[in-house]
Amino acid sequence: MADTTAAIRPTLSLRLRVAAAVATVLALGGAVVLVATFLYGRQAAQEVYDGILVGAASDIAEAIFIREGAPGVVLPVSAFELLGQAPDDRVRYLIVAPDGTPVTGDAQTPRPRRSAAGPVFYDAAFGTEPARYVALTRRFAERSFSGPVRVIVGQTLRARQALAWRIARNALLGLTLAGIGISALAWIAVARAMTPLSRLSAGLAERAPTDLTPVSGASPWEIAAVQTSLNAFMDRLSRQAEASGKLIADTAHQLRSPVAAIRAQLQLAADAPGPEDRRAALDRAERRTEALNRLLDQMLAHAMVNHRADAVLRETVDLRDVAIEVLEACDDLVAPDEGRVQLRLPEAPVPVEGDMLSLTEAGKNLLTNALQHGRPPIRIGVSQSPAAIFVEDSGRGPSEDPQLLATRHAGGRPSGGLGLAIAHDVARAHSGALRFAHRPGGFRASLEFP
Repeated sequence: MADTTAAIRPTLSLRLRVAAAVATVLALGGAVVLVATFLYGRQAAQEVYDGILVGAASDIAEAIFIREGAPGVVLPVSAFELLGQAPDDRVRYLIVAPDGTPVTGDAQTPRPRRSAAGPVFYDAAFGTEPARYVALTRRFAERSFSGPVRVIVGQTLRARQALAWRIARNALLGLTLAGIGISALAWIAVARAMTPLSRLSAGLAERAPTDLTPVSGASPWEIAAVQTSLNAFMDRLSRQAEASGKLIADTAHQLRSPVAAIRAQLQLAADAPGPEDRRAALDRAERRTEALNRLLDQMLAHAMVNHRADAVLRETVDLRDVAIEVLEACDDLVAPDEGRVQLRLPEAPVPVEGDMLSLTEAGKNLLTNALQHGRPPIRIGVSQSPAAIFVEDSGRGPSEDPQLLATRHAGGRPSGGLGLAIAHDVARAHSGALRFAHRPGGFRASLEFP
């Protein structure tokens, strides 16, 4: 018994795939959000601490006074209280007179490259650390002193960076918790979504080996598509199994009488008193054998076309080529009198979607029937509107309704001949029809296709 799992290679489950996809999306989204949050936090921290720098510089500028024609200052406590909100940062300041000479403070403090009426912010080094500076100008217009006095206050960036990272960490924590919740909900949703598939799998596993009935029940449209394909596949299997069963039953039924007749003739030949009687019995046995051979050929052809109806992919076929193949296949019947059969083909191709072998078999059976039961001349040809391949002879046609002859044996029911049944089944498999018509001067059988 074949291993049913040999061709199946299980891969990552759908749940894990969805979980991995959700995790990937969350990771990428988290990275983007983290970067965006850090940039936002850095911008927010810069605005906050720039405000502190401006406040401290403004307090110092307000504390500047003019004494004996020179600026002086008493550093206010409020300025250092503001700067003290970043206790880990280093601070420096510088007050510059209008002529550029330092009034007080750290003379190494970097100065701005431009001046403006309002605060001027700029980045520069504070020893080996990066720092942020603000330059603020206060103008004096007194009798003993006139001109701008510039106040510069700088601060390292430790508190700013710490605030930016704190904002980013808080956002990352929230995102992580949200991601865990979303992943859990996604896992539950996928598990519920897979329930119809699990139910379908369990139902198929519980079926008997011969149960090929369609799968029924309400399902989501994705699972319904699988059910539709599965039902179509089981329908093909059912038809194949039914055809095989009918072939076996028909074979047993159809062969019983011919085989018994052959055995009887052979027994008569064995018991014949003289050579002439023995020869006559052997001749009858030979004719019975030939008839049995034709019957077997037709039964096998019938089984073949029924099998190919579901098993073979259709291709574009020119009916003119089919007619030529049919004529060549019946060459042994046509050869003794080549004038009996005439071939009539149009100039333009007549394409149909079908199976070349099955169409040829159907046409061959129509031509064989005409050769055996019709009256010459016999014509095989192709028409374009509708697309059809036909065989016609000059006789009156069968005495019985030909449609009954064709359908009586269709699907494998025993009858006297299988030729028309084969043609009928091929036409039906190609969404066409087997049609018969009494025409002036003869009888026509044709396979018409849409």
